[in-house]
Parts: sequence; structure tokens; C-alpha cells
Amino acid sequence: MPFVTVQIGKGHSIEKKRKLVKAVTDALVTALGTKPEWITVHIDEFEREDWAVGGILHYDKHNGRHEETGR
Repeated sequence: MPFVTVQIGKGHSIEKKRKLVKAVTDALVTALGTKPEWITVHIDEFEREDWAVGGILHYDKHNGRHEETGR
């Protein structure tokens, strides 16, 4: 019974989240040969000001741009 956590920045639409969990579920069904109803996908969202790469906050790297279309 696979349990997967996907960490993403806040701001994605519910439709994108639906597509994400469907794609992850389908991939696990294919890779593991398990049933979709046995797979749990947990989405863990975080603020972009709480994420840094190379010592620079993601928020600063993208000038505070949080809109979904700006990613």
C-alpha cells in the first residue's frame, strides 16, 4: 500500500493538483502493479519564502512572483 508525499509551493490550482495526483497514481500502478485504490498521495504545500536553493530564497529569485502562470 504505497503512500507518497509530494512537496510543492503553495498556489497551484485544484485542477493542477487533480492532474498531479492522477499522474502519480498512474505511475505507481504501472511501476508496482498495484491497484489505484491502494495508493495514497499526500500533497504537502509550503510557502516559497520557506524554500531556498544555493542560499537564495525562491521568493527572492523570482521577485516575489507567486502567480501560477509565473512559474
